Amino acid sequence: MRKNKEAKKLNFDDPKLYINRELSWISFNERVLSEAVDKSNPLFERLKFLSITASNLDEFFMVRVASLIDMINADYKKLDISGMTATEQLDAVLKSLHKFVDRQYEIYNEQLLPLLLDNGLKICDPSELRGGDADYVSRYFDEYVYPVLTPMAVDSSRPFPLIRNKSLNIGALLKKKEGKDGVDFATVQVPDVLPRIIEIPYDEEADDIRKVVLLEKVIQDNMDKLFLNYDILTTAPYRVGRNADLSIDEDEAEDLLKEIEKQIKLRQWGQAIRLEVNEGMDPKLLNLIAEDLGVEKNEIYTINGPLDLTFLMKMYKLEGFDHLKEHRYKAPAAVPEFNNDKDIFEVIRNGDVLMHHPYETFENVVKFVERAAVDPDVLAIKQTLYRVSGNSPIIAALAKAADNGKQVTVLVELKARFDEENNIVWAKMLEKAGCHVIYGLVGLKTHCKITLVVRREEDGIKRYVHLATGNYNDSTAKQYTDVGLFTCAPAFGEDATAVFNMLSGYSEPLGWNKLSIAPLWLKDRILDLIKREEEHALAGEPARIIAKMNSICHKDVIAALYRASNAGVKIDLIVRGICCLRAGVPGVSENITVRSIVGNFLEHSRIFYFENGGSPEYYASSADWMPRNLERRVEILFPIENDKLRKKIWHILDVELKDNKKAHVMDSEGRFSKITNDEFGEDINSQLIFGLEATEKAKLPTTQNTRVFVPETHNT
Repeated sequence: MRKNKEAKKLNFDDPKLYINRELSWISFNERVLSEAVDKSNPLFERLKFLSITASNLDEFFMVRVASLIDMINADYKKLDISGMTATEQLDAVLKSLHKFVDRQYEIYNEQLLPLLLDNGLKICDPSELRGGDADYVSRYFDEYVYPVLTPMAVDSSRPFPLIRNKSLNIGALLKKKEGKDGVDFATVQVPDVLPRIIEIPYDEEADDIRKVVLLEKVIQDNMDKLFLNYDILTTAPYRVGRNADLSIDEDEAEDLLKEIEKQIKLRQWGQAIRLEVNEGMDPKLLNLIAEDLGVEKNEIYTINGPLDLTFLMKMYKLEGFDHLKEHRYKAPAAVPEFNNDKDIFEVIRNGDVLMHHPYETFENVVKFVERAAVDPDVLAIKQTLYRVSGNSPIIAALAKAADNGKQVTVLVELKARFDEENNIVWAKMLEKAGCHVIYGLVGLKTHCKITLVVRREEDGIKRYVHLATGNYNDSTAKQYTDVGLFTCAPAFGEDATAVFNMLSGYSEPLGWNKLSIAPLWLKDRILDLIKREEEHALAGEPARIIAKMNSICHKDVIAALYRASNAGVKIDLIVRGICCLRAGVPGVSENITVRSIVGNFLEHSRIFYFENGGSPEYYASSADWMPRNLERRVEILFPIENDKLRKKIWHILDVELKDNKKAHVMDSEGRFSKITNDEFGEDINSQLIFGLEATEKAKLPTTQNTRVFVPETHNT
């Protein structure tokens, strides 16, 4: 009881107990950046990780930095979880981001470029090219680039043009060769319809190095061809980042689809919040652009290198450099339960199936919907779609199902950020195919991942359910780690029906059999599970929590974890991204550890273990422990009840807690550092282990395939 009394004395409103969300995200991107430095990664993988940090940064500016600026403009006074005002957050964030960008280009210039050169690849400036190489680039500009360009001058009759979000541009100061004095400004957008990387023809026998040039450099080198009557005084590339967070009043919008379409178009022209320019840019040119865009000094990023490092992902795809890429990761393995073209409904009737993507193929989920679309005994298919691939086989199967006369209901979440346009296209296509399309609920995002197939069988109607932690996206399923459950247990089927009735109308069930749903019940369920572990610990019973997720920043949940820690509950958190909890703080969280795994795949699954006094419970969910997930989205938490599947879940958590190659561990100050010691006597890269195990497991007969997943440290 002493520990409980101490816990009650703690002030869980103390902002010192929490980390600012935005600064925590920057810390996550620093962990991704560390993979670009890690010499154990092949060179082209390091390029890829640097590119990912640049892409991440774009979205962070467009959404999170933009949100802080909006709060300041609205005179928003409420403090964040760590006690900071919006102004204090923005100042701290921009200070950190300037350092981060400097670090990106330090790695690019001092580490990666020399290594590329050592491996026979050089990113050249056009001025370095001679002879045939220079002639090739000149012809390339004349034949392919020049016809596409649209130079835009600025004068009294032509105002400063609207510069699109994330577009790369060349600014220039010009002086007319004859006539009036004075200097004019002009700008040229680097066309994104052309490849940014231009390869110089390569003769393997004659050339000892392959050369590429960047499109903006070629345009910059040929600016005189665009302005024949002018002398070019100076040119420089620049790039603008804008506020791209949609602002939608759903209560006032008569047609949500049309309102979102309108907002998507406006996204390109939101408030400028970042200006990227090269070092050495003419001050007059810089001031002119910054003034017209309305950016402040701390919003200007002076860069030593090419703007927009996402081009490195295109570099990654250059042919001839496979030896500089990662080959240890296996292709997705077959799921043994579905081997030998077994009937998918028969397999699920024989028992629940848990799949671990991307180590096990996502193809069975696609086949589940495809088979349902053509099965004469299937009466209805219901599915939620948050993000899908560009050429989704699931969308095609749903359309075919409707064409075959089945009742098809699809909830397409139009508010899935940066996928709104894609989802609108799919929603319209599904409607034309005869599907009943729901556009989500007013004020909420539908983020849960659930499919229900209703089938007529000899013994009556049977409901088949798929629940998952990740999207129905066959493309990202090859890159994101997720788990998915197939079941036809009646209790799950009843709950699945209730979920879709809730989404399509106003029917809220009085209770649930197995599922916990946000925003009405899920947060309380999580808090109850944590509280139960606290009570077990105080009673001297086994108490432990292992929770794997993308992010944790809900203050109520963090405070509950602090209380449980003080009661003696051992808590291990595996958090890829944002973590506002402080681990290992004496008297507060000394029983809590936090680790983040950053590897070849993006850790996306949300899975949870509660010791429960020696009767463990296992769950998976679509939801992170964040306010938006628990209070402003439709999410699902579902239990894993089959003993074999529980062993599989335990094995995932157990191996990730032992990872000493890709894991970063948090200290009490909230800083992460990569594990360097070999605590378990061998190198443990969890992602490599899971890939190898899935491959080996796929070779075994179904009756033997559980032997790979034998937990070594499970206390039950």
